[in-house]
Amino acid sequence: MAVTFDLFGTLVDVEYPSDPAEAVARELESRGVTVPDDWHVAYGEQHVEAPAGAEVPLPAHVARALDSRGVDAEQNVARHAVIAAFDPDVTRRDGAIDAVRGAGERGPVGLLSNCAVPELVPRTLIRAGLRGEFDAVTTSVGCGWRKPHPSAFEAAAEALDTSTTALVHVGDDAETDGGIVAAGGRFVDVTETPLSEVVGELEAEP
Repeated sequence: MAVTFDLFGTLVDVEYPSDPAEAVARELESRGVTVPDDWHVAYGEQHVEAPAGAEVPLPAHVARALDSRGVDAEQNVARHAVIAAFDPDVTRRDGAIDAVRGAGERGPVGLLSNCAVPELVPRTLIRAGLRGEFDAVTTSVGCGWRKPHPSAFEAAAEALDTSTTALVHVGDDAETDGGIVAAGGRFVDVTETPLSEVVGELEAEP
């Protein structure tokens, strides 16, 4: 048995910008980019065609949104602006590290997180004191697929040298994290099973 954990809302709480479009706009302007007057509209539009379930990196979306309004910005500028806009304040949830280490004593343990912002997951792990606690870290921006798409769970399982049928995924969202069930694995919902009880739930697995 291998175990993967969701990150945001499961192991950590993060303060997100209340207005992401505005936060990105401020960071773009600080880097010399002229943000269009209807930026909030542009930010809310779809600019990158992608298959259902595929992850669109936020810097790519931002660059295309600017381009749609005739604003030319280098991809690297968009990337740095997005990373700065989502630089997080992080709080590790009670019982998180014990749950991860307890799972790790029973087999491979990984992280599987939906995240369109490059570098956000590594920064969050560092600030939460969780860096180095996982055998593998898989993100949607890294593997190209968002939970609940089966390919996201397959990427996480492959990183742990196992299969989705042998995977238990611990998360807080039945719609996204619960996608492991369709991939043949098992879902542990932390809204029903607190982190302090996750290890016991794993031990109860036949």
